[in-house]
Amino acid sequence: MDEELVMLSALNHYMYCPRRCALIHIEQIWTENIFTAEGKIMHERVHGTGQEKRRNVRVEFGVPLRSLRLGLIGKADAVEFHKRGNMWHPFPVEYKRGKPKQDNSDKVQLCAQALCLEEMMNVEIPKGALFYGKTRRRQDVEFDRDLRIETEETSKKLHQLIASGRTVKPDYSEKCKSCSLVHLCLPKTCSRKESASRYLINTALGE
Repeated sequence: MDEELVMLSALNHYMYCPRRCALIHIEQIWTENIFTAEGKIMHERVHGTGQEKRRNVRVEFGVPLRSLRLGLIGKADAVEFHKRGNMWHPFPVEYKRGKPKQDNSDKVQLCAQALCLEEMMNVEIPKGALFYGKTRRRQDVEFDRDLRIETEETSKKLHQLIASGRTVKPDYSEKCKSCSLVHLCLPKTCSRKESASRYLINTALGE
């Protein structure tokens, strides 16, 4: 069953750029740049922390997540458990290296983590938080009806993309400049009917 599940992080990839998502999760193409390397280091530090406990808050790091309903699997950077009465209430926290984005990609990824926790623990989670390394601040996120719908719809579109086995055609924009895959994606030159991996093979063969 787990082999049919898609990584939670793919939701963020899809919202940033469906073609980038396809290159990573269909064509299995990946490369690092300074931004992805910094993000990787931050997540490794967080996941390696283990556990913290304060008065009425217990923090678990690198918490495994899964939702059979959404077909998602992955890890939460951190889940805070806030004690109220005799109950511990989960509060997911996702760490990002940069600053808050204009789109909802980070919020959708965080909401998906909450939906996984709700399914796994049979609880309701109203809020979580995003921590941004560049600003060193937390941003609380409310899991309202609109964000939950957007998260579920994005999950459906993600599964449809991966099931199709087809890489989305390139669509060059300003954000391509900061993408770690821009030199493999070739958004300005790659044929709209050809996969990036096939283009690179043909180029190497001189075709």
